[in-house]
Amino acid sequence: MASDPERILLAHGGGGRLSSQLISERILPKFRNDVLSELGDSAHLALPSGAICFTTDSYVVKPLFFKGGNIGKLAVCGTVNDLAVAGSKPIALSLAFIIEEGFEMELLERILQSISETAQRNSVSIVTGDTKTVERGSADGIFINTAGIGVRLPNVELGTAKIEVGDKILISGTIGDHGMAILSQREGMSFESPLESDCAGLAELTCALLENVPGIRFMRDPTRGGLAATLNEIVEGSDLSALIDEREIPVRPAVQAAADMLGFDVLNTANEGKFVAVVSSDAAQECLKICRDHPLGRDAKAIGEIVETCDVPLVELTTRIGGRRVVQMPYGRELPRIC
Repeated sequence: MASDPERILLAHGGGGRLSSQLISERILPKFRNDVLSELGDSAHLALPSGAICFTTDSYVVKPLFFKGGNIGKLAVCGTVNDLAVAGSKPIALSLAFIIEEGFEMELLERILQSISETAQRNSVSIVTGDTKTVERGSADGIFINTAGIGVRLPNVELGTAKIEVGDKILISGTIGDHGMAILSQREGMSFESPLESDCAGLAELTCALLENVPGIRFMRDPTRGGLAATLNEIVEGSDLSALIDEREIPVRPAVQAAADMLGFDVLNTANEGKFVAVVSSDAAQECLKICRDHPLGRDAKAIGEIVETCDVPLVELTTRIGGRRVVQMPYGRELPRIC
């Protein structure tokens, strides 16, 4: 095992010849660009604007490969989406690996290739990074950390403080796909209609909206905690309430069936290729049109509106049979290691 070139060794993280080979032979060829090729301690970026957005995230999903994606694709899309919903055009990412001793090089190659393809598809460059190795059993294969920089779009100011009574709440597509896909694969379950993660980068769509439609107040991607957590963050931040119509929330039948069978609330289930937007009532139809003309927004719907708060800010759901229930902030993670 100590000399197996097809698996990660602790020495690959030691800063010596094996570290150099891993970087130069495996990693750099996937992401080569002028900035990264300098291999400095930090990247020098010439940005066209003084206003930037900056984010960071870590990815520990289990399983590493799932229907619709893998940990590499997820890392790029998740970071791109955090920048996109902040009102920016993603430009550059950092990429850091923590790899367990014994991890197969073939699996690393697949992850690197997926990162490369996803970064190119989303027009972002990998400009700096790091690789560390840990003892066998310490990292569940591989963990990935990213950071991202985006150039903020001109005249775009998003935030819960912008939200007003009468604003419409939009979702860019079906909910629960990622969470139920991960759970079904993790548990070895199969359904007549296969479940697939919605993992995708949203910047092209969000930029089209923000550049063409005034009246967009707020955006967020409903990842951990799902739609329920995002809606509660909206009402807490704005000190207003939200009234949602269950009949308008798009859910794939197979996803709803899986959630019902397993006892999960699809409102709490993670998404990795959707965003929630709060927009003025005048902007809602144009936003929906732009979304539905894009492959990632074909199932976009208006699911509710912002209303006055009577006592404390609440998210209320009008059910399919005409009743009402409060949608609470999820207490914890329903599904561990989801992203």
